[in-house]
Amino acid sequence: MDSFSASRAGQVTQVIEPRSTALLIVDMLWDFCDPAGAMPLPGAERLYPVQNALVTASRETGAMIGWVVDAHRPGLKRDREFLKRAPHCLEGTPGVDVVPQLDKHADDLVFHKRRYSAFFGTDLDLTLRDNLIDTVIVFGVVTNICVRSTVHDAFFNGYRVIVPHDACAATGPREQASSLYDIATHFGTVTDAARVIQALRGRSAVEAMPEFETTDI
Repeated sequence: MDSFSASRAGQVTQVIEPRSTALLIVDMLWDFCDPAGAMPLPGAERLYPVQNALVTASRETGAMIGWVVDAHRPGLKRDREFLKRAPHCLEGTPGVDVVPQLDKHADDLVFHKRRYSAFFGTDLDLTLRDNLIDTVIVFGVVTNICVRSTVHDAFFNGYRVIVPHDACAATGPREQASSLYDIATHFGTVTDAARVIQALRGRSAVEAMPEFETTDI
């Protein structure tokens, strides 16, 4: 009998059809990634080359590209996130800008959110369905909060989910390992960017990485 945490993820592969796939880059914003931002994540800059490689492959193969932007309205009587986190990413400030090191194009899609999940209170699900998307590749910052929340809702809404672990960063090593383990065993496929890029270009299917399916974290 399988244990409660056992997963079938290592037994399956994911074939990516770019035309029915969306790349969702979560919260790679000035306030989160620049050292001078309101709530910066140390080391976020190490993600830029990996993420740009994923964006380039998606652009070349025709996958949908969506930038998820945390953007809070100033002057609200109560912003629920600000009850738990310091104020950040206020509309009309540089804090909501995607960092210039990333290859964002003017005609890319942008989704603004005011909660952790990119699906909550936004038109992301409607836009994905209107574009006949059935698979989402999700990455960005931070793995254990906004990336994970977006992954959960993508799964709940019926999408296949792929997370390239090396294009994500969490608030710490424990949080990264725990979140990736939970995603791999319950919500999607955890792999690396190189495998995703190969699959986008039709060279192979994406295989789950078994090291993210162990309870030894």
